[in-house]
Amino acid sequence: MGSTNEFLSEDEARRITDRVLTLSEADHCRANLSSAMDGNTRFAQNQMSTSGDINNTSLTVTSAFGLRVASSTTNRFDDESLAQVVRTSEELARLAPEDPEYMGELGPQSYPDSDSYYPTTANLEPEERARAIAEVTEQAVAEDLISTGFLVHRSGASCVATSSGLFAYGLDSRVNFTTTVRTEDGTGSGWAGTSVNDWADLNTRELGGIAVSKAIQSREPRDVEPGRWTVVMEPTAVGNMVNLMVNQLSARAADEGRSFFSAPGGGTKLGEQFIDERVTIHSDPQDPRIHSTPFSGEGLPNRRTTWVENGVLRELNYDRYWAEQNDREPTGFPSGWYMEGGSDTLEQMIASTERGLLLTRFWYIRGVDPRTILFTGLTRDGTFLIENGQITHPVKNLRWNETPIFMLNNIEMMGAPVRISSGESAGLTPAVVVPPLKVRDFAFTSISDAI
Repeated sequence: MGSTNEFLSEDEARRITDRVLTLSEADHCRANLSSAMDGNTRFAQNQMSTSGDINNTSLTVTSAFGLRVASSTTNRFDDESLAQVVRTSEELARLAPEDPEYMGELGPQSYPDSDSYYPTTANLEPEERARAIAEVTEQAVAEDLISTGFLVHRSGASCVATSSGLFAYGLDSRVNFTTTVRTEDGTGSGWAGTSVNDWADLNTRELGGIAVSKAIQSREPRDVEPGRWTVVMEPTAVGNMVNLMVNQLSARAADEGRSFFSAPGGGTKLGEQFIDERVTIHSDPQDPRIHSTPFSGEGLPNRRTTWVENGVLRELNYDRYWAEQNDREPTGFPSGWYMEGGSDTLEQMIASTERGLLLTRFWYIRGVDPRTILFTGLTRDGTFLIENGQITHPVKNLRWNETPIFMLNNIEMMGAPVRISSGESAGLTPAVVVPPLKVRDFAFTSISDAI
């Protein structure tokens, strides 16, 4: 297994989509093909528990008569099945209510080169996944600890073709790995994880060592008082928070007064400085550090976009409809993003802290107030007290209520950006690269006895 022959080549994708568009009788038609190989291995109690591989190809046909639009999906590609999926989408479209925001289908576009496909990932075998996981479980067993985790990867092709002459085809590969290691008495827990595009970049032995060390150090945590604390945030914790802000960069929500980025009295905060001047965030399909997607499901090109520059809001995300309503070009989209950092190390941040907390990551993050991007959540898998520049002992997890806006206005130190696993879950996530931060006045509201 594991070759590009197991998902559709560009020629095969073009043959299928050409056939669909030839069969179409709609005013507008779009064909979206997804063809991918997915593999995963899960482990618990220091041994593998599940392992699987899936090859899946699906076709979605979208048909439009005027503003009446509908879609139908199939995973069969013989002529009869292609004719049926086209007919079904057309029958549904004739019955659908009008969509006043339907923009028709795009014609030919130019796309940036995004070299996010790696044969090392596409050719990954279950045996290699097992060896990578053994690099973690063997360390845990040696220390009488319990390791769990999840390794998932995907390689495949995506394709968009329209009756207006657009054709886009791209290859992608991604890997995500996370592990949680706990002590047998249940009082200590450590975590480590990352995402990569190239399997060769994944070092599970190093990640396992980090999780094992955190688990040992976090045994028998003590209480600390809630309140506003100086915190040293590892990159995963930073990414957990900043992602909440990046996900709010909708121009429409800002224009309609539903967003933090809405200006008082109308309009948006474009051009305003709203966070620390050291913060710059961009997305770019051609940046090899983040490998973001070169085109959307509509075939809209992605491009390099600076969202925040030196703390100033430079761009909001305009989809095709909202861009037309505001006489603008649609933007790219942050399917992966990079936050610039500084030169401070975690060790220097800790050494400079008289009293504070070291945070590994956050968990159970839920929204409180979208207008201020206020969220609540819990620390998890390694929270430690810093006193007089030293880590002195583990502490119980804490609930926080905070907004990334306040956090990014209270930066004291910044480190070098690194790639992280950006989601709460262990699945595939967009590429996110962020620095560690030292931040003052981070708000904690209560203690949690959960490990």
